[in-house]
Amino acid sequence: MLRKILLLQAGLLFALLTAHAQPYAPASFSKAPSAPYEPTRSEIMDRYRKAHILDSVATRSIFKTSIRPHWSADNTSFWYQNILKDSVKEYISVDMIHGTRKKLDAQPTDTATRFTRFRPFTGRRWASFSTDSVSPDKQLVAYIHDGNVFIRPAGGTRQDGVAYTTNGDTAKPYGHLAWSPDSKYVVGYHVNPVHDSAVFYVLSSVKGTTRGQLRQRPYKQPGDPFTTYEMFLFRPEGHKTTKVNTPILDFFGAPELHWRHSDNRYFTFERVERGHQRFRIIEVDANTAGTRTVYDEKTNTFIYESRLFTYYLPETNEMLMTSEKDGWQHLYLLDATTGAQKQEVTKGPWIVRTIDSVDAKRREIWFSASGMNPGEDPYYIHYYRIGFDGRHLVNLTPIKANHILTWSPDRKFYLDAWSEINVPTTIELHRSSDGKKILDLEKADASAYLAAGFQFPEPFHAKGRDGVTDIWGIIVRPASFDPAKRYPVIENIYAGPQDAFVPKDFTGRYGEMQSIAQLGFIVVQIDGMGTANRSKAFHDVCWKNLADAGFPDRILWIKAMAEKYPYADTSRVGLYGTSAGGQNSLGGLLFHGDFYKAAVSSCGCHDNRIDKQWWNEQWMGYPVGKHYDEQSNVTNAWRLRGALMLFVGEADNNVPPESTYRVADALIKAGKTFEFLPLPGFDHTDGGPYGRVQRRDFFVRHLLGVEPPARNNGEL
Repeated sequence: MLRKILLLQAGLLFALLTAHAQPYAPASFSKAPSAPYEPTRSEIMDRYRKAHILDSVATRSIFKTSIRPHWSADNTSFWYQNILKDSVKEYISVDMIHGTRKKLDAQPTDTATRFTRFRPFTGRRWASFSTDSVSPDKQLVAYIHDGNVFIRPAGGTRQDGVAYTTNGDTAKPYGHLAWSPDSKYVVGYHVNPVHDSAVFYVLSSVKGTTRGQLRQRPYKQPGDPFTTYEMFLFRPEGHKTTKVNTPILDFFGAPELHWRHSDNRYFTFERVERGHQRFRIIEVDANTAGTRTVYDEKTNTFIYESRLFTYYLPETNEMLMTSEKDGWQHLYLLDATTGAQKQEVTKGPWIVRTIDSVDAKRREIWFSASGMNPGEDPYYIHYYRIGFDGRHLVNLTPIKANHILTWSPDRKFYLDAWSEINVPTTIELHRSSDGKKILDLEKADASAYLAAGFQFPEPFHAKGRDGVTDIWGIIVRPASFDPAKRYPVIENIYAGPQDAFVPKDFTGRYGEMQSIAQLGFIVVQIDGMGTANRSKAFHDVCWKNLADAGFPDRILWIKAMAEKYPYADTSRVGLYGTSAGGQNSLGGLLFHGDFYKAAVSSCGCHDNRIDKQWWNEQWMGYPVGKHYDEQSNVTNAWRLRGALMLFVGEADNNVPPESTYRVADALIKAGKTFEFLPLPGFDHTDGGPYGRVQRRDFFVRHLLGVEPPARNNGEL
C-alpha cells in the first residue's frame, strides 16, 4: 500500500512539473531581472509539496547509471542486472572475448560467478605484529612473557625460553616482534602506552529509563601525547640485545620493516614526524644497530601523509613513491639504498590521484590522475599506464569526462563508466593491453527525469582570489523558475582539506540540493582554495588557516555566477554544512557576515582543539599554537551577524557534542540571537529527515521572507 501511495505521489508530481515546468536555457533572457522572488502562500505550499517527494521521483526516473559485474570463473564473460521503470529487472550477459552482449530470460544461477572490486594501492607505513613470532626457518619462536622478550626453540615450551630483556612489565611491555627473512634478527619495541583521555556525552531519551545515560570513550585531541616505541634488536646468535640508534618513535605506531633483498643485515622503515612536515626513510644496520637517513623530505607547510604512496621493489633495490616537492603530486623512482632519484616518472601541472597497480616485471605503473587534459574540469579522473622510465604514457580513458573503472579479476579487461554531472553515464568494455573499446554496454536513461521539467546541475567556474586560478563548482536550479525574478543563493559548503567535494559524476550527491532549490533557491557547491586535488599551492592555503575555508574564492565565484545569471540574488545568500562544513557555515557568518545572511550549521568542529587529533594536526599543525584559538568559532562567536541555526547530535561519536554547546554558550554570553536544535540519540548528522525539514523552513523564513507551512496545525 505504501509503495502505491509513493508511486501515486510521484506520478502527480510528474504531471504537475510537466504541466508547469519551463526547462532552463542559460541564454533565454535578454534583460536583468528587477523584482526579488517572493512566493505567495499558495505558491510556497505547492513548492513544498513538490520538494517533499522530489528525491523519490529522481531516483525512479533515471536508469542504467552503473553496472555491478558478476565475473565468470574463467574471466571470459560476466553478467549484470539493470533495474528499469517500475522496478522491472533485466539481465545482460557479456562475452568479453567475442565482444557481444545479449539479454537473458532470467537471473543466472551459476555459483562460479563472483563480484570483485579492486581497491587502489595506498602507502602502508604501519604494520600489525603478533606477540608470538615464529622465525622464517621455523627453528625459533620469539614471544612476550610478563612484558619481556623471550626466544625459545620451535619445538620447546615457554619454560625453555631465554630472556632477552628484564626491564619490561605489564605497564611498559616489549612487543611488536618481527624476524628478519634470514632468521638472524628479531626487531621489537619497548612500548610506553598512553591511554587517551575520555570524552563524554549523555543519552537523554533511552527507552525504558528515567535518567540520562552517561557514555564515554577514549578520544585523542590535538596536542595529546602518543604511545611511544623504542626500537631494539635481538640476535639469537650470541644472545645479544641492542638498542637501535634512532629516536623513540611515536605518532603512528610501530613501522612496517623493509629488509634489503640482497643482504638481510639491513632494513628500512618510514617515519612521518608529528606535525606532518617531515618524512624520512631510515635504514638500520642490524649488525651494529646503527642508522642512516636514506630519504629526507621537509616542507614549510604539510606533507599529506594519507596520500603519500610508497612501493618497494626489493629485487632491484628500488622504490616508487609520490611527492608534491615540485608543486604537484607526482611519481618518482628512487634507489632504495641511497635514496637518490633515478627518474621523475610523471611531471607537469597535474596530479596523480591513486596508484592502481605496479607491474614490477614489465616495469609499468597503472594510475589515475586529474588535470592532465587541457580544456576540461581539472578534477576529472582519468586512468593511465606509464613505464618506470617516464615513457610510453597510455591514456586508457581519453574521453572528456569523469571516469570510474572496474577491472576484470585478471585485469585483462575493464569497464569504463564515464559521465559529467550534466552528461548521462556511458558504460563501455575495453581491453587493458591497449585501451581499445570492445563494446558499448549501457547509456543512462534520463528521459523521464528531463520530461518532468528537471534540469541537470550546471558546472560553472570562475577566477579565484589570485585572479588566475579557476575555481570550480555546480549550480542547481528549481525545476521551474522565472528568469525575470531574483532568487536567493544557498551554498552547500564543506571545505575540509582532505579532499574535493563538488560531485563530478552524473546523478552525483546533489539530491538534497535539488530539493532545497525546488523551494525557490539557487543552490551551489564550490571547491575553494585549501581543498585537495589541485596544486600544492592551492592546497597549502589551508595550512594553519582552516578558518579561511576558501571564502575569498567562494564569494568571487558566487558574484561571477550572478554576473552571468542576474537572477541569482547576491543580497540574499545563505549556506549550510555538516562536520567541517558545520564549522565553515558558521564561519561564513562570523568572518564574512557582510556577504552571507543565514546559515545552518550541523555538528560542526567549531574549535579545532576539541576535534580529533589526526585530522586537525594534519592541517593546523603541531604544537597547538595561538592560531587554534584565533580561528575558533567559539572564540569568535561575538562576531555573529545574520540568522543562525545550530544542530548537534547528542551522541556524536565523530565531533564531541561540546564543540557545538561551547559555541552556544559563547553566543549566549555575547547576547546573540540564534536557533538551537539538539537531537536526542543522534550521532554525527545533518539532522536526518527532521533536521532537513527544519533547515528548509529556516531558509524559507530568513531568505525568502515567507513563513513555512504550519505543520503543527496540519497545513502540510
